Amino acid sequence: MSTTPIKDSLNTRDTLTVDDRTYGYSSLPAASRHIGDLSRLPYSLKVLLENLLRNEDGITVEPGHFEAMAAWMENRRSDTEIQFRPARVLMQDFTGVPAVVDLAAMRDALEAAGSDPARINPISPVDLVIDHSVMVDNFGDADAFTDNVSIEMQRNRERYEFLRWGQQAFANFRVVPPGTGICHQVNLEYLAKTVWTGDQNGEVMAYPDTLVGTDSHTTMINGLGVLGWGVGGIEAEAAMLGQPVSMLIPEVVGFRITGALREGMTATDLVLTVTEMLRKRGVVGKFVEFYGDGLANMPVADRATIANMAPEYGATCGFFPVDEQTLNYLRLTGRDDHQIALVEAYCKAQGLWREDNHEPVYTDTLALDMGDVEASLAGPKRPQDRVSLKNVKSSFELIMQQGEGTASAPEGKFEGEGGQTAVGVDNSYAHASSQLCELGGASVRLDPGAVVIAAITSCTNTSNPSVMMAAGLLAQKAVARGLTTRPWVKTSLAPGSKVVTEYLAASGLQSALDSLGFNLVGYGCTTCIGNSGPLPEPIEKAVVTGDLTVASVLSGNRNFEGRVHPLVKTNWLASPPLVVAYALAGNMRVDISKEPLGFDSDGEAVYLSDLWPSQAEVAEAVAQVKTAMFSKEYAAVFDGDAIWQAIEVPDSKVYNWSSESTYIQHPPYFEGMQPTPEPVQDINDARVLALLGDSVTTDHISPAGSFSADSPAGKYLSEHGISRTDFNSYGSRRGNHQVMMRGTFANVRIRNEMLDGVEGGYTRHVPSGEQMAIYDAAMRYAEEKTPLVVIAGKEYGTGSSRDWAAKGTLLLGVRAVIAESYERIHRSNLIGMGVLPLQFMDSDNRQSLKLTGDESISIAGLGGDLSPGQTVEMQVDYPDGGRKTCSVRVRIDTANEIVYYQNGGILHYVLRDMMAS
Repeated sequence: MSTTPIKDSLNTRDTLTVDDRTYGYSSLPAASRHIGDLSRLPYSLKVLLENLLRNEDGITVEPGHFEAMAAWMENRRSDTEIQFRPARVLMQDFTGVPAVVDLAAMRDALEAAGSDPARINPISPVDLVIDHSVMVDNFGDADAFTDNVSIEMQRNRERYEFLRWGQQAFANFRVVPPGTGICHQVNLEYLAKTVWTGDQNGEVMAYPDTLVGTDSHTTMINGLGVLGWGVGGIEAEAAMLGQPVSMLIPEVVGFRITGALREGMTATDLVLTVTEMLRKRGVVGKFVEFYGDGLANMPVADRATIANMAPEYGATCGFFPVDEQTLNYLRLTGRDDHQIALVEAYCKAQGLWREDNHEPVYTDTLALDMGDVEASLAGPKRPQDRVSLKNVKSSFELIMQQGEGTASAPEGKFEGEGGQTAVGVDNSYAHASSQLCELGGASVRLDPGAVVIAAITSCTNTSNPSVMMAAGLLAQKAVARGLTTRPWVKTSLAPGSKVVTEYLAASGLQSALDSLGFNLVGYGCTTCIGNSGPLPEPIEKAVVTGDLTVASVLSGNRNFEGRVHPLVKTNWLASPPLVVAYALAGNMRVDISKEPLGFDSDGEAVYLSDLWPSQAEVAEAVAQVKTAMFSKEYAAVFDGDAIWQAIEVPDSKVYNWSSESTYIQHPPYFEGMQPTPEPVQDINDARVLALLGDSVTTDHISPAGSFSADSPAGKYLSEHGISRTDFNSYGSRRGNHQVMMRGTFANVRIRNEMLDGVEGGYTRHVPSGEQMAIYDAAMRYAEEKTPLVVIAGKEYGTGSSRDWAAKGTLLLGVRAVIAESYERIHRSNLIGMGVLPLQFMDSDNRQSLKLTGDESISIAGLGGDLSPGQTVEMQVDYPDGGRKTCSVRVRIDTANEIVYYQNGGILHYVLRDMMAS
């Protein structure tokens, strides 16, 4: 913790003794004696208030901030900016590698300035979990896990050597090696404490466990009463280096939960319902806090399932207060007795303990009786688009009729082994037809609607024993009836931790899953992040040749276009048991709510209702999950296997960059950086690089999955001697800016409205009119010294907290993005990289201004004293000589963000601050 002189103007310091250990703490009840009754302040805001009280320094935190928190009770909203200091930072390797690359580059810059590079060092504790690199190359047999891990280590050796260097070079930085689990599940089961302790100016303080993470689904930990959310890697790096997270005191939406789930319903069905409700209500940038008597019997695993999908319903977090269920989970997962006693005593002393019938004051509320939840999926391309199980077939048929989601290769060319298609996509279903293909020596027919991927994966559900056991029980019953998985389905099981393997084995259910092809393929985020691996080549060829619309069904939280697999255009989120069911049925055009999944050895139809386990059966299986399983698997969580331990790295303060590496390269962000930033210049006569519609995700902007040999990134790797089979993924290459800038706006499903009927990362160079890859156009504009802008619709930047969506935008030469609205994290990331987010006002948008991309854009008023949320003038010059001007809002929301933007980014600000001191 900080050694900055701490003030205590409200005289809140108190002590708490637990098991003969005494802790200091900043008392919320003591604060209420000065600023008013805080008992009905939302629990999540109480955590923020405690953070302010404990870090009062008279500069970044002062008494006016406390008064603003108290005033929130009356107004239920606030425009006051506060500085939040999380206790720790969580990373995964896709986002963690570029963060460590940035830190290494900052060390170089500091050394070049004549200062000790070791000053660049995390101040807050950092845990990086390597969980996003394993791919489902092999599946469906007992060797799948061993084979995939071996391939992972070979593919990623350069990255892992770099992380091993970071592990020894940086203090306060721990790495959980590959093959351990998903960062959010490891956080839930092991890293989180609910109440943290640390030294502050010589006193051991107790305070709420809080964090920010470089993955959107950091919010999963909210289910354990820990306040945390996803931020971009840029913002996380700043937090590591001691910079507070600047934010406005948020609005808090209360979500009242009552009743209980009916027989046959799962936590996945519940979360898809919650996600749909909250997206419709509109909670972007807000906290959501759950309350109501339905929480009394809701286990932490179910809470974590709901909290995990906060990014999908658009909220900053989905917070559950601490109660007896929290303690039960801490006991189950092997936290020590003193820690559990501290959590209970501290939360009760602070008013952070959930009491029955207590209802805080909220900005807005909505309610759900869990008895109303029905079996559901979400799809075909957004997690908030819930579809009742009974309506999935008709929903898919409607997709077919509307022509959404065909797959075809450019100019009829087939790219096997995970290759992507790019242009010339024909969205007509008129000629879609079944295809015969050879699989395992037999000829099978692949029909439209075929389920080609069925994956039990992702932190959302694999952390929840009830749905995992339900999947195993359904598989067991299916095997007993003689059912098998359809031969065209690629099946996989990627648990979030080794504990899942322990309890599936102990219950005898893993063998049944194995019989259906759901063998262990790895511990990590696989299909959900796009690491689904290639489909069997006959399947890929059949999909392209027949222009088939096929499907994936996964127990994940993300199903955006182009994310799971480039040839699979409809992707459906479902509970683990429904994933198994669809693997048996084999096609989305089977109404599994009433049609047979298959036929047994006697020719009798087998229905989903015949296989679905009862709540009693699931409860009996879940009872076999024991504390000893957690204690065993987390005993040596940071050690890694023999391959990891054998990686040798130099003992050096600065990294020895290799020009030969195609994974790790020195980034250009700090080249030529002066001690004082140059004044911000207006944008004059910029060209439009891309003209985009609504709901453009960070996956569209910076994809994570595979890429083809003829893409700019593929060409770069080929030129550097990398064979196509060793391309790996964009996500794994995030330590190399040369790959990532070539992959910016390169998703195969992105639609640039400057082009007609073309999908993929293409644009039109103006004024030549040539169609080319966005990267190639950006490089030509750079040679011409032409500034660039991107124009978009609503909800720009939804999805993952992907810093490369901002970094790549900057490196392509984009000065500003003008959109109708932004998702919270991406807006922040753009500022963090010195890219200006602007927002259309009133009824202005790309349609009302009749933009085609041929215009030139100028933005005036940037060079003066910017203020948060101010308006500036945008001038549009049309090719026919016409001109329009309109006001746009600067979406820099806080004073700190102004400073970051004027410095060219948050890391530049931190580095200049260190150089000055």
